[in-house]
Amino acid sequence: MTHFTSPEISSLLKQLFADADEAEVLYDQQIAGSTFEAGKINRADYRGFYTLLKDQPLAVSRETGVLLYMLARAVGARTIVEFGTSFGISTIHLASALRDNGGGLLIGSEFESSKVKRARQNIDAAGLSDLVEIREGDALETFARDLPEQIDFVLMDGAKNLYPSILTLLEGHIRAGALIIADNADASPEYIERVRSVENGYLSVPFSADVELSFYLKAAF
Repeated sequence: MTHFTSPEISSLLKQLFADADEAEVLYDQQIAGSTFEAGKINRADYRGFYTLLKDQPLAVSRETGVLLYMLARAVGARTIVEFGTSFGISTIHLASALRDNGGGLLIGSEFESSKVKRARQNIDAAGLSDLVEIREGDALETFARDLPEQIDFVLMDGAKNLYPSILTLLEGHIRAGALIIADNADASPEYIERVRSVENGYLSVPFSADVELSFYLKAAF
């Protein structure tokens, strides 16, 4: 039995996804009562937008969670970077892959302090704290220093308009053959244009309705 398929992890994820489903009912109400228009948040507004949603898990789907685990296992990931930790649901999937790959490090970034606290509690409950470092603050700052020499796997699931800037920060550390998964990437046209260009050193396809799967070739052509 793998760590990911253990009864403890399965039970924890079932509860976390159920909580996320319940919270999502309030999402439209929160957006409707704000000055923000979902999907059209500019760079100046993203802090306010995500602060408004500080009680929203904003979780990946159940299917995407399993996909993350499978892909991280498939590439033998030992170093993972996650942009947008939220409550740590995707983190648990990815850190479980690290555990089942034999160990490693996942570095996440989350600027909302209450979410950092919740994420750490959930990750601890999953028995994965020894594999995870969550950096509190703006990812444009927390990912600008002290990154692993080699990154095997990246998950983009934070402010969509920041995807290109985050990729730029990480790119010098991402190894050839690494995978980059971007959730809701269609909300970042600049990111899509960049990773779908072989000239930029990527092969990339829309894997599902809301997931972009990219393979890093490393050297640009």
